Parts: sequence; C-alpha cells; structure tokens
Amino acid sequence: MFDFDATLPLMALQFLLLAALLNVIFYKPLTKVLDDRDNYIRTNNLEARERLAKAERLTKEYEQQLADARRQSQATVEAAQAEAKKITAEKIAQAQKEAQAQREQASVEIEQQKQEAMRSLEQQVDALSRQILEKLLGPTSLVR
Repeated sequence: MFDFDATLPLMALQFLLLAALLNVIFYKPLTKVLDDRDNYIRTNNLEARERLAKAERLTKEYEQQLADARRQSQATVEAAQAEAKKITAEKIAQAQKEAQAQREQASVEIEQQKQEAMRSLEQQVDALSRQILEKLLGPTSLVR
C-alpha cells in the first residue's frame, strides 16, 4: 500500500520547505500583524480607561464646584433676603414714626385751630351779646 521509495523523502523535503516558506512569507507577517493589532487594542483600551477615569474625576470635581457655587448663591440670596427684610422693617418703622409725628402735629394744629375757633366764637358771642343788650336796653345803659 505505501511505497517507501525516493518520493517519500522528496515529499517530506518539499513539505518542510513549503512549511518554512509559508512560515517566512505568510505566518510570521500575519502573526506580527495580529500582535501589532493586539498591542494597538490594548494600548487604546488602556488609554480609554485612563481618559474615562480622568473624565469621571473631572466630573466629580465640577459637580463639587457646582454644589459649592449653589450653596454660595443660596447663602447670598438668603443674606440679601434678610437684608431686604431688615431694610423693609426699618422703613416701615420710620414710616410709622413719621405717621405718628404727623398725627401728633395734626392733633396739635387741630387743637390750636379749635382754641382759635373758640376764641373767635367767644368774641362773636360777646359781640352778639352786646348787640342784643344794646337793642334790648338801649345804647346808654351799657356804658360802665
């Protein structure tokens, strides 16, 4: 069935030459390309992880800064509201004092006008009383 003549060693030699030739021409460049690709993927994967970690760190920092800015702005708003309430209360108190002073001044003026009106009325009553007495008693009897 098998013939072990000169063709077997020749075929073995051809096979070994073909394997060596394929190894040099095809397998080594192919494995080099595969190794280069594997290194490229590993490098890109590592860089991507580093960038992702950096991005997450920056995101946390920015979120912290944003939270701090929100707290500061909230504190500023609260301080401004407190200041506005204080100013409003002061202005209301001042307006109440002014209104009270105006009421007191108006009361004093009314009292003065009342006194003047009473004096004027007293003078008119005296004048009318004299006129009535003069008409009733005559002009001579009033002289004292």
